[in-house]
Amino acid sequence: MPDVWATFTELDEEVQERLAGVLETRGSDPQQQELRRAFLAAVPFPADARVLEVGCGTGVLTRVLARVPEVDSVVGTDVAPALLSRARELASGTAGVTFEEADAGELPFEDASFDVAVFDSVLSHLPDPATALAEALRVLRPGARMAVFDGDYSTTTVALGEHDPLQECAAAMMAASVTDRWVMRRLPAMARAAGFEVEDFRSHGFIAPRQGGYMLTVVDRGADILAGSGTIGSDAAEALKAEARRRVAGGAFFGHIAYAALVARKAG
Repeated sequence: MPDVWATFTELDEEVQERLAGVLETRGSDPQQQELRRAFLAAVPFPADARVLEVGCGTGVLTRVLARVPEVDSVVGTDVAPALLSRARELASGTAGVTFEEADAGELPFEDASFDVAVFDSVLSHLPDPATALAEALRVLRPGARMAVFDGDYSTTTVALGEHDPLQECAAAMMAASVTDRWVMRRLPAMARAAGFEVEDFRSHGFIAPRQGGYMLTVVDRGADILAGSGTIGSDAAEALKAEARRRVAGGAFFGHIAYAALVARKAG
């Protein structure tokens, strides 16, 4: 099943709206917010920085970047008009923020025009992340930084033990939502091959809150995918969702995803 984010513009309007809501749900999770604060704290933003966010989605991180004291302006790009429309609405009134429709592999900006380029949960959805890195290098000024935050999605789990049926939901959801679940493991080598000097590479962990939060949507979406593919029936899908909520109610729900963050410098 193809990555829904890689084929977002081909989806019907209702699905696009639902997925846009998923981005905001994840973005509002306190632990996810803390992960991104830690990620951005490692980025040396110069004074009056002009920042590019590639694949901004609904602008969750774009709005955060605009509040960084050293940042003068932020340009968020995405290939999906529906996501950009939501991003513009949510960022309305935020000074220094603009959005443009653009593909990560063909950015409509002049060479050496940004001080920082940011990818948040983007490279894992691209069929050709190396081209996106090359484009980031091109639009960055000499000495500028690229910052990447993404999931090591092969680690995604909701299992409490072996053969946990909820894990099948997590596996199905990731298979349908991520193009490359291992891209962060290869990213340092890819960044160096593109011409960057890697300055920092570290891991971050996300554990679901007591209420399940974003990880509960992982189970729900995975159950729907399994039912939609005919792997299980609709009754079984609803039973899996109910089991996840039973665990939440009993304080036994568990969910975890490992993330990684990289900061790299353009030589010069």
